[in-house]
Amino acid sequence: MAEKRDYYEVLGVAKDCSSEDIKKAFRKLAFQYHPDHNHEDGASDKFKELNEAYEVLCDSNKRAAYDRFGHNGGANLFGQESDGFDFGFGDIFEAFFGGSAAGARQAPEKGPTLQYNLSITLAEAAFGVEKELNINRTEHCSECQGTRSKTGSQPERCPNCNGSGQIKRVQSSVFGRFTNITTCPKCRGEGRIVTEPCPRCRGTGKEKHQRTVAVKVPAGVNDNNQIRIRGEGDAGARGGSNGDLFVNLSVQPHEFFKREGDDIYYNLPINFAQAALGTEVVVPTLDGDNKLRIPAGCQSGATFRFRGKGITHLQERGRGDQIITVSVTTPESLTKEQRQLFEQLADSLGQDKNKLN
Repeated sequence: MAEKRDYYEVLGVAKDCSSEDIKKAFRKLAFQYHPDHNHEDGASDKFKELNEAYEVLCDSNKRAAYDRFGHNGGANLFGQESDGFDFGFGDIFEAFFGGSAAGARQAPEKGPTLQYNLSITLAEAAFGVEKELNINRTEHCSECQGTRSKTGSQPERCPNCNGSGQIKRVQSSVFGRFTNITTCPKCRGEGRIVTEPCPRCRGTGKEKHQRTVAVKVPAGVNDNNQIRIRGEGDAGARGGSNGDLFVNLSVQPHEFFKREGDDIYYNLPINFAQAALGTEVVVPTLDGDNKLRIPAGCQSGATFRFRGKGITHLQERGRGDQIITVSVTTPESLTKEQRQLFEQLADSLGQDKNKLN
């Protein structure tokens, strides 16, 4: 049998300390090591050791006997059961530590949420779209309706807690006797035990199903936007409601449009002749092809704007714009005839002033 530690050492106080010092030390350590707050191995034994030390040192007669005889000489005196008041553990922690540890029968619990990743096109993001999602989710068993019991049978009252869902244990404390209330481990707080499990769900009360869920994606959404569909998640526990379904959106990159906010950008390549002489070209938009007039002498980098041809404003009226940026392209190879024409053009435009002699 392990040798008992010195009571003063257990509480971390000096032998000549006052009774108030003992109280302060005990309250601090009792809160730190109480099993309802500290679930580490050895915390319960440490708490019992603190209780024993405090019971002796807080009583002037017991303390005097301990100081004189140590652990052995005052065994009968220390072993006396002190009178006390029978009150709930929650009351103790509310009074001394600002908390409560009283348990209760478990209430209905909302089901877990589900996540679904949905990829959409830029046009679908711009104008909105309706999609049908195939969702695998947990639902209440179709045979027992979530009761977990075989059809025609009923769960029985838990004999361990007599149907309360709680286990009450009376323990001694320096403050008197108190009642520690915990969730019943046999029925897990439900107060009932299934004796004849449903054969379809094997007593779980749930089964997996694939369901088709319609989702309306509003116009104007963007990457990483999320849509919440209430009640389309997994089934709840103990009669609780279904969780929610969260649809996480990602917008696919477009072949030639680039989105910035609610505006879209398009790069329009034209050749030297079109830039110099001006021309009319066809430009793609989210709504279809549009004509654009390029003025003569247009320079590379010039921009044009189609108003209201961009992305629909999310939850607002109107749309962004489409910005067209002109890019004058230089041919990488020329035919003999094209080269002669460019040389004639160069002669007609005059020598380049920056050309070295």
